[in-house]
Amino acid sequence: MMRHDSDCLFCRIVAGEIPATIVFSDDHTVAFRDIQPAAPTHVLVIPREHIRSLHELEPADHDVLRALAMSTQRVAELEGIAGAGYRVVTNVGADGGQSVDHLHFHVLGGRQLRGLG
Repeated sequence: MMRHDSDCLFCRIVAGEIPATIVFSDDHTVAFRDIQPAAPTHVLVIPREHIRSLHELEPADHDVLRALAMSTQRVAELEGIAGAGYRVVTNVGADGGQSVDHLHFHVLGGRQLRGLG
């Protein structure tokens, strides 16, 4: 059974209760534009299933992580940033900067990104 949290902002986006600008979706993931972009391209890729963070992944979740990686690649291609390069970030917990307790990857690109060599 798929995990879902009715109080979670991202679960509500997955359910279609909250509007978002969807870039890509499949059976396992949804990708949508960040409402406070940190780069010209800033898309969030989330699992349809509620998992709080990368740290909360369990061994049985290997298909979720694979789907997130494949969807991240697809978003980069659709957004036209795959060739020039892009950054993928996930924040974990409050000290890591996670603001929504639902696993999500930030796909950032469209300009030269500095730092984190």
